[in-house]
Amino acid sequence: MYLLDTTSTAAIAIYALLSTAYKSMQVLYTRPRNGSVVSAAPVETGPRPAVDVIVPCFNEDPRILSACLASIADQDYAGELRVYVVDDGSRNRDAIVRVHDAYARDPRFSFILLPENVGKRKAQIAAIRQSSGDLVLNVDSDSTVASDVVTKLALKMQNPRVGAVMGQLIASNRADTWLTRLIDMEYWLACNEERAAQARFGAVMCCCGPSAMYRRSALLSLLDQYETQLFRGRPSDFGEDRHLTILMLKAGFRTEYVPDAIVATVVPDTLGSYLRQQLRWARSTFRDTFLALHLLPGLDRYLTLDVIGQNVGPLLLAVSVVAGLAQFMLTATVPWWTVLMIASMTMIRCSVVAFRARQLRFLGFALHTPINIFLLLPLKAYALCTLSNSDWLSRGFAPNVPDSVQKQIAVQSPGLAASDCTSRGE
Repeated sequence: MYLLDTTSTAAIAIYALLSTAYKSMQVLYTRPRNGSVVSAAPVETGPRPAVDVIVPCFNEDPRILSACLASIADQDYAGELRVYVVDDGSRNRDAIVRVHDAYARDPRFSFILLPENVGKRKAQIAAIRQSSGDLVLNVDSDSTVASDVVTKLALKMQNPRVGAVMGQLIASNRADTWLTRLIDMEYWLACNEERAAQARFGAVMCCCGPSAMYRRSALLSLLDQYETQLFRGRPSDFGEDRHLTILMLKAGFRTEYVPDAIVATVVPDTLGSYLRQQLRWARSTFRDTFLALHLLPGLDRYLTLDVIGQNVGPLLLAVSVVAGLAQFMLTATVPWWTVLMIASMTMIRCSVVAFRARQLRFLGFALHTPINIFLLLPLKAYALCTLSNSDWLSRGFAPNVPDSVQKQIAVQSPGLAASDCTSRGE
């Protein structure tokens, strides 16, 4: 039993050291850097580039899709804007067509009706090959974008070294359940800590699907690789956003983050749908992390720490928890050192985030710790053992329509000034 106690204690101690170093560096690199060329905003000159907005849609609720298209139609972008809505063989097409009809007279909108479901990736590619704008903005059909999102993302793309850029995500249905509130906080952390720190070095590792803009010239050069991605000889038909971002980095382009380009997206409101989403994302993350490993020597050393922190950290935590549970079941003794260490790290982490965001609600993010330990860690282990499984997992489930959508979603800044969020490394 001494071995179990030692294993649990050692694993949690190493995890604490790694997590402290990683999170401290992460917070440090989210702060603006005065006089930095990287973080300086590009100067707006010349005509605005033409932007094609692509909205793939599959079995979407008509009200959610309508809110999405309305937010795109209301963009204040001064340049040419065209919108391609791709219906990917939806089974509720009769209802969706009525949404299409509402925009049929708007010359900016085009509708592509695919005869059968081919997946989000091929739906995107169908629109990319029909469009011709300088920039391509992918928007998920369950998302709504603030009126200035296209302008702010396009402004960042003035730097010719930038291949892709994303905005900040918030949950449009945050107020619906305890889970949606928790996911909204999770998104804030993912954007304003993880992505913001990566952006310091022009290497955001995943430009997320709800709103990601790409340079067409770069996108076209990578399109064949994107379309034909294989994993262990089988087509990979999820994880589009992360894979396309990694391809951009491999091609030598910067990938960036704009914290004040706000995008609201519908998030899972039940634990089952959340776990299915997390399983799909975990498989995608593991697959493309392997693909990205050879990029790390050419990037700042912080990106290596980032990959270690996100992958080795959970492994150490899992080893500590498993050893501690085994000790408890075999000896009926509680591994107090492990419990106290996890509890103290959770409270410190949540307090720091609440201070940075100036929002006390982040103290409630402590609830994420037991979910992570008892649900997400086992799920990630299962994902690692089933990497070849390409099931979408959520395509057969009809989306729940949150109250926030039924009341017409309003996209708002999440209560934190952009200057407080992050460095302008993108």
